Amino acid sequence: MTFVATGCTDPDIALSGKREPVTAILTDGGATLEAPQENQAKAFDAPAQKNNRSWPQGHGTPKTRATHPALAASISKSWSAPIGQGDRQRARISADPIVVDGMIVTLDSRSVLVATSAAGARLWSLDLTPAGEQSGEADGGGLASGGGRIYVTTGYGEMVAVDPKTGKKIWSQLLMALAAGRPAYSNGLVYVVSGGATSWAVEADNGRVRWQIDGLSDLNMRRGSTGPAVSDKLVLFGYGSGDVQAAFRKGGLVLWTATLAGARSGQAIATIGGIGASPVISRKRVYAANASGRLVAMNLDSGARLWTAPHGALTPLCVAGGSVFLINDIGQLVRVDAHNGNTIWAVDLPTDKTSLSYRNTEVIAHHGPILAGDRLIVASGDGLLRQFDPVSGEELETVKIPGGATTSPIVADGVLYVVSKNGKLHAFR
Repeated sequence: MTFVATGCTDPDIALSGKREPVTAILTDGGATLEAPQENQAKAFDAPAQKNNRSWPQGHGTPKTRATHPALAASISKSWSAPIGQGDRQRARISADPIVVDGMIVTLDSRSVLVATSAAGARLWSLDLTPAGEQSGEADGGGLASGGGRIYVTTGYGEMVAVDPKTGKKIWSQLLMALAAGRPAYSNGLVYVVSGGATSWAVEADNGRVRWQIDGLSDLNMRRGSTGPAVSDKLVLFGYGSGDVQAAFRKGGLVLWTATLAGARSGQAIATIGGIGASPVISRKRVYAANASGRLVAMNLDSGARLWTAPHGALTPLCVAGGSVFLINDIGQLVRVDAHNGNTIWAVDLPTDKTSLSYRNTEVIAHHGPILAGDRLIVASGDGLLRQFDPVSGEELETVKIPGGATTSPIVADGVLYVVSKNGKLHAFR
């Protein structure tokens, strides 16, 4: 997780004192902590597994979402392939991979786009550093595909369209601000939020701006890989201010705006209220979460709040079978009843580990979850692919990820893919 600081030209100064993660629970001053929830094993109406051939973009858009991809009951690493620069001290890989036309497309921490075959061979690569800029000076970005093209947003504030067959750039559009969010494609338009505050609709054919909406920015916003969600008539955006906004996807007229207010008591991250998990459309509902401790369900047509649950999220929500699965803001894998917002179960994930060589504490990042092969799968920075029973939350099995995960896992054609912190794409089958 990275944050944006604006207007800073002086060199960084390392402050003395003990380091605490932003998810640390603060009890001084009488802060009230939420009571622990008793876990339940509740029946789960899982959708049928389907062998999806592609994974074109994020979870939010129903038409392109793989709700329950087929995956073997037991998997192991099949191959690994380098994709470029891995996580660095001041930059990390933030773009989840996509699968299009049988190839896996990734974006490294130096804005290099790479296509890898299903057998692990490199097909092509493209450096997206703009002319006049230094490679590696900006990180962040996201990937989507549709209409026979790949769409990439970069930390340099550009959206780029690429030919998946050749790896050649087709067009680029300057977004006038940091474009760290994930794009979303639907019916000839590509949508994205730049700078955490401005939403764009760009024509997929030529890169021209169809419309844009200026929202409210927040200096405390979290920068991440959230992206829009698109229905038949609406597109939904999540902003750094904590707002979720619905606009008509063709013309950009705003239909409604809702603010995700509220935070978990006693958490340092409560001061960062931006949208942490991209909006997800499921039937006539929208699910979204801020980074500081609130998950909501809203009516798609009106934005009316249906329920609120005391969980924030920093990674994509998984909505399936009448449940919402998420990794919450205090490092728990959680199952929430999609109908009423009640927590069914919450299981703790490891939050930190001590490095013997440096004698310091490393915060463990978790990515996911996704539902695949009748189980929930979480890719973790400590080098484990964890698999859970969606009914009870019981951990079923772990598989090693060399280098530790830095992206959410994806599944296509019965193979699970994840990118590790050392810049490797791993395939499990």
